[in-house]
Amino acid sequence: MTVYQSEEIKKFIADILTKVNIDLEKAEIVADSLVKADLEGVSSHGVSRLPIYVKRLRENRINSQPKLKIERSAPAVLMVDGDNGLGQIVACKAFQEGMKIAKENGLAAVAVYNSNHFGCASYYCQLGFEKNLASIITTNSPSGIPPWGGKQAFFGTNPIAFGFPVKEADDVIIDLSSSVVARGKIIQAAKEGKSIPKGWAIDEHGHETTNAKAALKGAVLPAGGVKGYGIALAVEILSALLPGAAYGPFVQNIYQEKDGPAKVGHFFILIDIESFQPWIQFDRVLKKMLNEIKNSPKADGIQNIFYPGERRAASFREKSVSGIELASETVKELVLLATEYKVPFPQ
Repeated sequence: MTVYQSEEIKKFIADILTKVNIDLEKAEIVADSLVKADLEGVSSHGVSRLPIYVKRLRENRINSQPKLKIERSAPAVLMVDGDNGLGQIVACKAFQEGMKIAKENGLAAVAVYNSNHFGCASYYCQLGFEKNLASIITTNSPSGIPPWGGKQAFFGTNPIAFGFPVKEADDVIIDLSSSVVARGKIIQAAKEGKSIPKGWAIDEHGHETTNAKAALKGAVLPAGGVKGYGIALAVEILSALLPGAAYGPFVQNIYQEKDGPAKVGHFFILIDIESFQPWIQFDRVLKKMLNEIKNSPKADGIQNIFYPGERRAASFREKSVSGIELASETVKELVLLATEYKVPFPQ
């Protein structure tokens, strides 16, 4: 692992993306999303994703200049056609438009289709915090997990995130995939030639495996068995069927050499807290509950009880100063991009 300053890597990513016809302002959104994932300790959705984004943009499998179509189909509902743009660009624009409706109506539902991988779902929760909005974020993804009792991948790892702002403290962010682990972690392990823990995945024959490459040919297991399967199904319905995106095995995988757009779907629910009760009152009660959680009796050997979002925020604060660690395989890929596009790579 090699450590780099996050702002330098962010600038590098934005500069590379402009070389494949992404406008600088939009390139900076994508760069911010990827670097923030590494800062928060979610490297599977971070800087390591840049090379595949660039490859697919260069091949025109992802549209570098999407013309989004945004339709207000009901007072609190938006339908967004992403025109096969990068997921971060599409999702940020859709979310920003949804925020306006949520502040106007108290709630907003935003359904997105014709999109791509959008990074960490938590990134969009954090956008809402600026306006005192809580949110629920879902997205589907290429087939990664089997239905309960099956041995072949059908659903994506289909994450769902919940975000609740907290004033002058770490925000509550619950960001989880419906699989035991995000598939990106297995992709990363395969790149680095590492094995994966037992219980994460099965191979193409339905047998448990610790071989990351074999797992990518097989399937990631649903979290909590039938419960993860149920969450994956719900996320698929919200993210794909409601917007009219591709679902399950019909979502194209950008890591595979196939033709055609991914056709990923997202679904956002935005909640204006002030429409339910005064923000100050909500914040006071939420902080009270969080303190009670942290001060509840601890199990043997446990020094601290964290609520979801605390460790993410602590990692962000620490790595914003110390820098982000990038695996050697990721660095090699980035250096190749730097050489090809004549963009200086950070030291």
